[in-house]
Amino acid sequence: MSRVNLDMDVLRTLVTTQQFGSFNRAADHIGRSQSAVSQQIRKLEEQVGEPLFHKQGRHLVLTDAGELMLAYARRILDLNDEAVAALHGRAVEGQVRFGLPADFAETWLPTALGRFRRSHPAVRIDAVVDRNRRLLERLDNGELDLVLAIGSGMRSDAAVLAPLPLVWIGAASANTVWPPDEPLPLAMYEAPCFFRQRALAALDAAGVRWRIAFTSPSLHGLWAAVAAGLGVTLRTAVGLPSTLRVIDDGLPAIAEGALPVCLHDGGRALAPTLAALRATIVATVAENLPA
Repeated sequence: MSRVNLDMDVLRTLVTTQQFGSFNRAADHIGRSQSAVSQQIRKLEEQVGEPLFHKQGRHLVLTDAGELMLAYARRILDLNDEAVAALHGRAVEGQVRFGLPADFAETWLPTALGRFRRSHPAVRIDAVVDRNRRLLERLDNGELDLVLAIGSGMRSDAAVLAPLPLVWIGAASANTVWPPDEPLPLAMYEAPCFFRQRALAALDAAGVRWRIAFTSPSLHGLWAAVAAGLGVTLRTAVGLPSTLRVIDDGLPAIAEGALPVCLHDGGRALAPTLAALRATIVATVAENLPA
């Protein structure tokens, strides 16, 4: 049996199509015609001998074979990109000081930083996890070089990468959110906090009584309190632990239901080392939080 060589470009098209859920949107994203994208997917289906997508309403959804192919495609592309970056990255050296909020610290960003470190072995990475406000203060003070932050799109140095929806979050094990005759218990960050501000504004606008039942300076503390049933919180679903769930009804909608994820450089020119890290962060966010 002859070996089948999968086309790297076609694998990228598969990943993009899955992200956007249609040939048309994928084509717009990669700058090709819809027919060219569908032809690439058809070629891949012929190579593997299985249909990879099926229609579900107006969207394309992966088949079981498509899910398996997607997992391999991502691994193949990661290895390809890492090999290319490693060869290019040998010439890049220096230090980068990068800040990120706790929302991303336990999900896909550390993996991306590890991949960047392996492909740029001469670069020293100093990563800091902190609250958005504090990270931006450190950037402005020259203590950090790049910062990924949430809700900071009004800054002049903000490069908006993706919207991040806000959701009400409660304990996964709770059958009811709160007793109807009592104020809604809330678990919140210490003030000032824009999640806190938007939650209280939405509850006040809807006439829902509330009380702050738990205050924490850290996301770990917040998640633990909500999981224990001490209150509900308003946050993003990024990196949501299995002990928590999104509350889909019973609580008021948020007037501005999403916050921008932004990358900040403090308005300073980027050295090649920082430009390389910036490209990695932008690509990682695009893969995990499609606009």
